[in-house]
Amino acid sequence: MKAVLCKSFGRPEDLSLEDIDEPNIKPGHVIVAVHASAVNFPDVLMIEGKYQSRPDFPFSPGGEFSGIVTEVADDVADWNVGDEVFGSLGHGCFAEKILVDARALRTKPSSMSFAVAAGISTTYGTSYYALKQRANLQPGETLLVLGAAGGVGLAAVELGKAMGARVIAAASNDEKLAVAKAAGADELINYSDGQLKDKVKALTDNRGADVIYDPVGGELFDQCMRCIAWYGRVLIVGFVGGDIPRVPTNLILLKSCQVVGVFYGAFSGLFPQDNQKNFEELMAMFEQSKIDPLIGAEFALSDYAAALNCLAERKAVGKVVVNL
Repeated sequence: MKAVLCKSFGRPEDLSLEDIDEPNIKPGHVIVAVHASAVNFPDVLMIEGKYQSRPDFPFSPGGEFSGIVTEVADDVADWNVGDEVFGSLGHGCFAEKILVDARALRTKPSSMSFAVAAGISTTYGTSYYALKQRANLQPGETLLVLGAAGGVGLAAVELGKAMGARVIAAASNDEKLAVAKAAGADELINYSDGQLKDKVKALTDNRGADVIYDPVGGELFDQCMRCIAWYGRVLIVGFVGGDIPRVPTNLILLKSCQVVGVFYGAFSGLFPQDNQKNFEELMAMFEQSKIDPLIGAEFALSDYAAALNCLAERKAVGKVVVNL
């Protein structure tokens, strides 16, 4: 079978597409023929050696998948050959077949495409955990979403609206903001001019946002700390802007606000029942058309470098998916 391999840390162009042996079944597992694998920013960091998880070489990038079960271990009772499934592995999904712990699978709704299913686990899982468990977002509150046209940002826009919040979408250009508007954002901010703080205050009668969802970091974080409302919650989701900012603790004191970490991977492992409940609610939202995940770009497996660079160069709108 074919798989994309990372044999040493480097750029997407340093990866290789090779023929490797198919995985062998083992107890408690199933084998899935991958139909689609979504790309996330951690994939870019992982191949560069900058992510907290460093798999042994060689490894395949791609943390999310959707596909069809082709083989089931004798001790697995919940899954059958032919089941359409999706899930996340952390890495390894840029491959035609993968070995998956049966407990990591979820049933793909018949109304959901393989491309959408491949890209829903990380972005919507992260954003729902952030807004529900970490921020306790309430109906009527104001939610500011940075990077609002990216994978997690767009998910946060949709989920914020589904949870009853007033959503301010912020992005670096008007084209991205149009995507966020189509996803339900109430107000739009183009922060390319460096005026994020002032624009948020203007939209909130100088009060600030109750919850700020920040997957960008860098210099924008300091502005977030200056436009957070009293008792507000600033969610630290990631650092696609490149720089990891320092936290101005004086502003935390002055605003009586919270700066809250969002580590979805650890949450899903430590609290699987809570994560399962979240996904039941997410699937219900999908069936009720409260969320409509956007696939912004699709690539063939042979175009793996272009898919990864789409994230690395911050060109992604919605989810980027590799089709196998």
